[in-house]
Order: sequence, then C-alpha cells, then structure tokens
Amino acid sequence: MTLQGQRHPLASANEQLRILNSPARSFDESLHNAGRFPLTATGITVFQINVGKLCNQTCGHCHVDAGPDRREIMSRETAELCIAALRGSDIPVVDITGGAPELNPNFRWLVEQSKSLNRRVIDRCNLTVLLLPSQADLAGFLAQHEVEVIASLPYFLAEQTDKQRGAGVFDKSIEALQLLNRHGYGRPGSPLKLNLVYNPAGAFLPPAQHAIEADYHRELERRHGIVFNSLYTITNMPISRFLDFLLRSGNYERYMQKLVNAFNPAAADAVMCRYTISIGWDGKLYDCDFNQMLEIPVAPGVATHIADFHPAGFAARRIVVGQHCYGCTAGMGSSCTGTAVA
Repeated sequence: MTLQGQRHPLASANEQLRILNSPARSFDESLHNAGRFPLTATGITVFQINVGKLCNQTCGHCHVDAGPDRREIMSRETAELCIAALRGSDIPVVDITGGAPELNPNFRWLVEQSKSLNRRVIDRCNLTVLLLPSQADLAGFLAQHEVEVIASLPYFLAEQTDKQRGAGVFDKSIEALQLLNRHGYGRPGSPLKLNLVYNPAGAFLPPAQHAIEADYHRELERRHGIVFNSLYTITNMPISRFLDFLLRSGNYERYMQKLVNAFNPAAADAVMCRYTISIGWDGKLYDCDFNQMLEIPVAPGVATHIADFHPAGFAARRIVVGQHCYGCTAGMGSSCTGTAVA
C-alpha cells in the first residue's frame, strides 16, 4: 500500500487519542520506570509558529493533514500577537511551519519582524513551493533575510520520494534545491543554512542519522550537483494521515509496539517539547506541534493563548504527554532538528 496521502476524512483528534491509548504500557509508565516522570520544560529557546494547514502538497506522512483545500490560516491579528510576545522575551529562535508556511500572506511579515528583533529564523519548506509562480522571488527573499531553510526530501531517489509525496515531487524538489544553491544556500562558508529532512517511507524507524546523511551528501552532489549542510532524520508520528495509513495497511499495532520497545530515557531527556513553545494558527498554545494536531492543550496553570503568553510561566511547566510521544523517544529520539541523542 502506497504511503502517498489521499485527502479524505480522517479520524477526529478525540478518536485518534482513543486509538493511541491502546498499547499496554502507557508513556507515563515508561517515564516513571526511567525516573523521568513528570516531564518538565527546561526553558524556552524555540518559538515555533504554525501559520496554518494550507499546502500545495498532500504528503502521506503529514501529521498536520495539510493540503490545498485547507483554510485554517493564521490571521494578521494573531501574527501580530506572536511578534508582541516574542518582543517581550529573549527566545532566540523563531521556527515557522505549516502546511507550507510561505503560502500564508503574513509569512514574509513574520520573517521581517522576527529578524528585526535579531532572532534566528527557520523556514520549514517543502521545496516545491519555491517553484510556484506566485513565489518566484521567494528564494531571493529567504536569502536576503538569511532565513535558515529546513527542507523535506524523503530520499535522494525519485521512487521513494514520490511514493511519499506524490508523482513528480522529486524532480521539482531537486530543481528547488538547485535554485537555493544558486542563491548561496548550503555552500561552504555561506551563512545561508540549508538542512534536509528524511522521513521513512513506511512503518519503520529511521536509520542512523550520520550514516544516511553521508549517503545524501554523496548522492545528491554526484547526481545533481547539490550541496547542503545537515540531514535530519525524523520519525513518522502515529497521528493524523500517517495513523490512517498504519490502520489501513494493518501496521498500527506492530509500529506502536516497535516505538514502545525502542523507548530511550536519554531521548526523553532531550525531546523538543522541553525547550519549545508551539503556537497554533489560531493563537492557542501547545507543548509541541504534535500535541497541537491532537488538540492537547498545555497543562493547567499557564496561559492557553498567545495573547496571554508570559515566558516565565512556561519555562518550567509540566509537559502534557501521550502515547504518540513514543515517536519522539524511540531509539536515538526524534525532534524537529533530527535525532535527540548524539
């Protein structure tokens, strides 16, 4: 069964949580057994803004269930609240995601405002968005503002990439990477950082990050003349579209057991929710982008909306966890910047 996503009604957040609660060993139990319960924040160094679910692609592993027909888009008013909250903090990194974040009409304003506050800005890019006629100047804009690009490329061969992301996506992704290289991205000595993301095209864990990164460097340069900085391996989360794939393909129980068996206490120490705050397209606050998609709010006692955000209240908060958290703590761990454990 192909992983390529088809836009059809998926289970609601509540139904997904019911399904996820089926494994015998709860994530809380694993934390208890490892002496890590409760999981708490260690501060906030990443201000992650999900500007909406609109995307020009429909990927089979997408935990956001994003696509061209989605209309959940962050408004200018909410974007302004995000910048106001950022201005009142010293959080150094602004991580803008989606959907395809660049399709939000406020994306460039968010970049400009964040850079004016001397923050490091990350754009989580699907690459093909750079080739849309409406985004013809996007690569130049990103380069001008020294925005770090983290780009999805499931594999360095077309078959595996198109299986996950759709026919023809690989060729367009290569063209977009070459465009970024021409603007100086990923080149030795350049301040323009280009990092790629690998997601498994099926119900298994990613390989060792350093090993597959070497393969990507070698093959992309040999085949296409492409250079980049780092490769991040990210475990597919058993939620939304990938959960639907697991259920339809009969792989759900086996995949979840694989995640549970691979629980690593060291990875739990380094999960991204401990140093990240996630802002939804409507301004609601979450511990991470995955909790956001499951509609799991932050713990009681802290603000629930960006309009009321105060950094001190979140710096040592208790993290709200669930069975899906096994996806971030399996093996060497998984975060938005790759493996959690060196």
